[in-house]
Amino acid sequence: MEANTQAHVAFFLTGRRPSEHLDAVDGLDLWPALFAGYRDLTRLRYDFPLLLVGKRSDHLMVQSLSGLIDAALADATRGGDGERIRKHVLRLEQEIRTLVAAGAVGSFSALWDRAAGELGASADQGIEDSLRRTSAAIKKVDGDLADCDAALPARLLQHAWAAVQRQKAEQFREHVSRLVLKLSDILKADHERSEAGRSAKHLKAAVGTGFVEAFDFDAMSRMLSTALPKDEFPEPRRRRIGQLLDVLRAQQFFPTPALATKKTGAAKSYSFVFDNCAEALAAFRKRLPKLIELAKAIAIAELEIDGQYSEAKHDALFEQFGANGLDPQDLTPFPDYLVCVNAGRMQAAEHAQLMEILSSGLPIKILLQIDDILEEAPDGEGNLNSGMRSRQTANMAIGLNEVYVLQSSSSNLYRFRERMLRGLNYRGPALFSIFSGASGTASGLPPYLVSAAAMESRVFPAFTYDPSAGPNWASRFHLEANPQVDLDWPIRGFAYEDEQHQRVSEDLAFTLVDFVASDRRYARHLARVPRQKWNGSMIPVDESLTRERKGLPDKVPSLLMVDAGNVLQKVIVDERLIREARRCREMWHSLQELGGVHNSHAERLVARERKAWEERMQQEAEVLAAALPLSPPAAAAVASLEPEPERSPDEAYIETARCSTCDECTQINKQMFAYDNNKQAYIADINAGTYAQLVEAAESCQVSVIHPGKPRNPKEPGLEELLKRAEPFR
Repeated sequence: MEANTQAHVAFFLTGRRPSEHLDAVDGLDLWPALFAGYRDLTRLRYDFPLLLVGKRSDHLMVQSLSGLIDAALADATRGGDGERIRKHVLRLEQEIRTLVAAGAVGSFSALWDRAAGELGASADQGIEDSLRRTSAAIKKVDGDLADCDAALPARLLQHAWAAVQRQKAEQFREHVSRLVLKLSDILKADHERSEAGRSAKHLKAAVGTGFVEAFDFDAMSRMLSTALPKDEFPEPRRRRIGQLLDVLRAQQFFPTPALATKKTGAAKSYSFVFDNCAEALAAFRKRLPKLIELAKAIAIAELEIDGQYSEAKHDALFEQFGANGLDPQDLTPFPDYLVCVNAGRMQAAEHAQLMEILSSGLPIKILLQIDDILEEAPDGEGNLNSGMRSRQTANMAIGLNEVYVLQSSSSNLYRFRERMLRGLNYRGPALFSIFSGASGTASGLPPYLVSAAAMESRVFPAFTYDPSAGPNWASRFHLEANPQVDLDWPIRGFAYEDEQHQRVSEDLAFTLVDFVASDRRYARHLARVPRQKWNGSMIPVDESLTRERKGLPDKVPSLLMVDAGNVLQKVIVDERLIREARRCREMWHSLQELGGVHNSHAERLVARERKAWEERMQQEAEVLAAALPLSPPAAAAVASLEPEPERSPDEAYIETARCSTCDECTQINKQMFAYDNNKQAYIADINAGTYAQLVEAAESCQVSVIHPGKPRNPKEPGLEELLKRAEPFR
């Protein structure tokens, strides 16, 4: 083994870097190669910054700046000036993004005006007109702009929570106001029938000053006292309704100032947003008696209004109302609590209280913000423990079965906005486990890029678990937000210019090792290989992860990285990172199983059913063959009962036994496609037509039995599009 390879293997096994063969990566400002195009996010159009729209309670309560600009341009760029307007407005969008990235805060309209002023100073002809023609459409929607930073998870969740609570408050106040009005009408009617209500003084006040001379109120009072029935309104009922009105008017959950009286006064609203679990739990327990009292008052008021309340039946029932707490359905109309905690500052006691909240069924929503998911394992040997704490909390919450769980990186929150709202509207407890990417600031990386890389590398996958979505895992668990969910690691295309100035393209897998390599704290796990010492012993990390090692390795895992000048570098990694990558992959496999991707139970069942079908077909073929002498056509029919041989997905073929004789393929090309003696199609001559005809036939086939495989002619026009169309039929 040559000296360079020996040095590579030694570093892989021990983490020790011989200086004559390998370089330290400290201070080189290396980024994973796939990060090369993301050094300046302000020049890119992506979801951020976000506009937090006020007074909205649906998914439009948060919108993307780029989406708003695109919508405005769709109307403003019609006509001959369209290209000029588009150019100017996109420059303004970039200026706004730059301002927000630099820390500017404020409303969208204010930042629009600020950016417009700075661009206007450039004296670009026509820019003022372009912005004027666009701003009218843009400024119909306003709110604060939020970048993908450490503050985003709490800021966005509180905004969404407030939108949900605002909608809930409107419904609650409308309901309570109706109850108060109806109960007040009952007491008013009772008063009108009472002696006081029939008095001359009351009658005179009721008629008003306009007709005071037209009536003899004393005579009217005597007449009403004689004519009206004498049955009195039961005093217990009058007292009960009065107490109900006091409770409804004085409630502090969703106060209604318009219902306040001199007796009750204007109620001050409770606060429902907390920064720790202990205070949220204490507040809920302290307010619980008032909550039960209000819930009971609402239930009794409904019965009173309908005339259904029976003291003999209901007094004893409501005496024990809420003795065992309230059902989640009973709690639904009332405010939800929101607790925002940071995993980095949580102690063991706080974590225990968090789990107590989640297991209690209380309507408390918890944001667990995670700023750093790369931490040293407790073994003291420098091993990584990536994302373990966050995974444990989310997994334990899922195990409770009745908790809504959302896990996501900040970069994905805009795409997850509807699922976020679903969790905030969920009747029971909800956990929002969010990785902010804030730890990237230590390496000079923007939080957006760090959080997106965590999700891409499977270190912090995105998923939701919604107990209300259905009775099984297929309906409750959602994993599809992750890129290329069926693969171990996402595969991305990477192109660069080599030393001969030739374009080189290759596919790169983005693994946990790529994610860790972007963090300067773990530079000791990496070693740069000088270009003159690159050799065949260095293989991609994803390939290394699939190899079983026996004895000393002859290949070592390596990464492509770029330096500050975007010059390509090769870096080898030590075995500790590879071990952690394998652990990460196994955790991802577990999530895939939960999400129905490569589910081992399903695959085992399919294999068992396939084997049983093959055996049954074989037995039927043998019975038919033994029962009668067969003519050649009959023999072909018997043969068709035999199972199809295993086919390569790259091979073009037809499942002849399943052909329904629809004539679609033969009408496309009779030389390529033909029928056998049973009038079932097969590929007669693969070279008699084009790959495009194969794909067209597959799309036309009524029973989907045509598989185009891969093209035989690599120079056939339009292959990229044809391969995409062929993918569902491979």
